[in-house]
This record gives sequence, C-alpha cells and structure tokens, in this order.
Amino acid sequence: MSTVLEATTEDFPIAGTFTISRGSKTTASVVTCRITADGSSGWGECVPYGRYNETIASVLAEIEAIRPQIEQGLTRPQLQSAMKPGAARNAIDSALWDLEAKKKGKSVHALACLSSPGTLTTAYTLSLAEPEEMRKLAAHYAHRALLKIKVGTSDDASRIRAVREGAPESRIILDANEGWTAETLAYHFAICAEQRIDLIEQPLPAGRDQALATIARPVPVCADESVHATGDLSALVDRYDAVNIKLDKTGGLTEALRMRDAAMSLGLKVMVGCMVGTSLGMAPAILVAQGADFVDLDGPLLLARDRTPGLRYEASLVFPPEPRLWG
Repeated sequence: MSTVLEATTEDFPIAGTFTISRGSKTTASVVTCRITADGSSGWGECVPYGRYNETIASVLAEIEAIRPQIEQGLTRPQLQSAMKPGAARNAIDSALWDLEAKKKGKSVHALACLSSPGTLTTAYTLSLAEPEEMRKLAAHYAHRALLKIKVGTSDDASRIRAVREGAPESRIILDANEGWTAETLAYHFAICAEQRIDLIEQPLPAGRDQALATIARPVPVCADESVHATGDLSALVDRYDAVNIKLDKTGGLTEALRMRDAAMSLGLKVMVGCMVGTSLGMAPAILVAQGADFVDLDGPLLLARDRTPGLRYEASLVFPPEPRLWG
C-alpha cells in the first residue's frame, strides 16, 4: 500500500491568557502531521514559534516540500539530514515513530531501547503579570511541587519576591526569556539566591550571553533560546549549567534523545520543556524526560480544551501516554 502524509492546523483555546516578556496569546495554534502506510497511521504535533522565524504557513510549506520523499519511503534516520531541526521535522519525526510502533505492535520506548517510562513531576507555568497578581497566582498553585515563573521586566525583583511569598515551599524555575542584561546579572542572581530559586532559564539574549562565562552563578543557569540541537552543546559548557530540550527545537524525539545523552556526557543538567500545545505534542517528550533534572511538560494544563484521550495529570505528576494517544 502507498504511504500518505497529511498535515492540518488546529487551534486550541488557552485558559485565560499566556503571557511572557515577548507578548501574550489566547490560542495555541498547532500543526498536526499524520502518516498512513500499510493500514496503520501515526501522528505527531508541533508548535511553530515566531522567535525562531516559524509560522503556521512556513511549517506547512516545509512539510509539503518533504512530502514526496516521505511518501516514497524516506526513513526516520534519513529524515534527520533531509530536514533542518525545528517544528516541521518534529511533527514528521513523531508521526514516523508512532507509525512504526503501530505497524510493529511495539511501544516507542521499546523501539528506542528505552526503559518503560514512569510518572514525572512537572512544573506548572505562571504567566508574567504585575507582582501582586503573580503573588496571588503563586499562592493559588502553592500546592504544586514545582512552579515555573515568567519574568523579564524592568522590575523582576518584586515579582520574584512576590512569588516566593505566595508559594514558600514550592521549588521555582525562573524563565527570563532573554529579558535581562549583562549589567543586571549580578543583581538578579543575588535576588534569585536569596529567594531560593532552583534554576534560571535564558537570562540573556541568545548570541549575546558571553557574560555568563565570567560571572559567578550562585543559581544554575539553563540555556533555552541559545540551544536547539546536539551540535550547539559544546559551545555552551562555559556559560550554562543546564540545557532545555524541546522537541520543537530539536526537530523531534530522535534528535532529542541524542541531545539528552550528549548533554549529560558534558556534565550539563537536563531540563525537558515544551511549547504551549496539546497532549499529543507532550507525549514523545515524556520519553526524553525520564531521568531529567527538571521537567516542564505542562502545555495541556494551560489549555481550556485538550485532545481526547489526553495525558493523565494528577497534582504535580504527569503519566506516560496511553497507546491510543501516541507511541
């Protein structure tokens, strides 16, 4: 039977508004890729990200360009060199993993020679807001073991202190989204140490983060926008303590697993993160996140509506996907 690739777009409303230093949105727009062959179908999801010069249209165009090769039998290993890392490759890579699992009657973790995945403690993200609003949000979610706080303003100190006041016992990841400067690093680092922050994500803009190599880092610093795939890692070890692996950056599970192992071998801590997407987009990342130091796979929790079936979340825990969803 012939192989058929289909790509569609879907919109999922966000519960309220999701705000970071670069802007706000009320809808998660995703691209879903389905590949059908030999009576089986596999699917995957990606989230185009404007920060990386991606749009729904550009991602659909990338998928359309590779369609003839996929339908002629391009394999998942061959895909890694046929497409660049990014959201489009992620959707196809995830669909090919799912298709292979269904055709062979095996789980993706078995195909990848990984141990059976277990439950994970995931962060829950609080959007950027005024300090008092962030304090109230933190207090509301203080029962969660790990919170991720969006900052990147001219007054982050007030926001950091407000969140800690609201959630005195939670572990906290701070995400500056490239919003700090070299001149304010020492000040912000001191505040973070004072407020018992566990991790700081991407304080400086990608490509302008050299100051991190020459300043004391009392709190571990994690690369996000500065790192996409395995080839980026070696240049970062002097300025970062951890890396945030996202499938929409790596271009799928295949590269993400490779990148995780390479990061660990370099002595870097591993965080596995996500864009705001559905359970389908999170499912492959559950495999990468096994054994990670930090897990941030809360995308579906930020939505007003998820896929059915979706991932199972209980308190701060996220469970591996059911085969009906993916893998």
